[in-house]
Amino acid sequence: MEKYEKTVAITNRHLCCKELLYQIELLCKRGVSAIVLREKDMTEKEYKSLAEKAIAIGQSYNTSVILHSFVNVAESLGCRAIHLPMPLFMKMADNKNSYHRRLTDSFKIIGVSTHTLKEAVEAEKAGAAYITASHIYATECKKGCEPKGIDYLKEVCKAVNIPVYALGGMNFNNMNDALKAGAEKVCMMSEMMRMK
Repeated sequence: MEKYEKTVAITNRHLCCKELLYQIELLCKRGVSAIVLREKDMTEKEYKSLAEKAIAIGQSYNTSVILHSFVNVAESLGCRAIHLPMPLFMKMADNKNSYHRRLTDSFKIIGVSTHTLKEAVEAEKAGAAYITASHIYATECKKGCEPKGIDYLKEVCKAVNIPVYALGGMNFNNMNDALKAGAEKVCMMSEMMRMK
């Protein structure tokens, strides 16, 4: 159970051995700290239907389900946690536009995907509750892109005062290196989606 407490599962139904909701329940039973419902290729209607069921499963196991990108869906379901790509977050976090108040009123927890040290610092200044720093190790999601490595993760962790979640190529064999580097948690997709 302990190794799961420092993990955040990122969903990708295309990687699952079984149906995604089955996998979500399995991960809740194992004790992951949170699940980010990242199904970006779904329509809003499809995503809302899935999110309703995923949130219900999470609640029955006291596991946080964080919605990804679908701000309207999160608001309609009363979900107070959202994870956003950096460009969308910065657009919404700009207090010169109408999205800013909507973002701060609607969400208690806002996570942001960052890929550079500059983005990490900007996300914190703009109000992110946590950030993901990626990609740390080589990963199929970023084929051909050079991983940033543990030293980069250390830099990010030193540069910000909010929790940093290590992302990209993370698994149970290398997660301790990321935690020692200062990451609060590690995010896993492939490892979590293929778990039996």
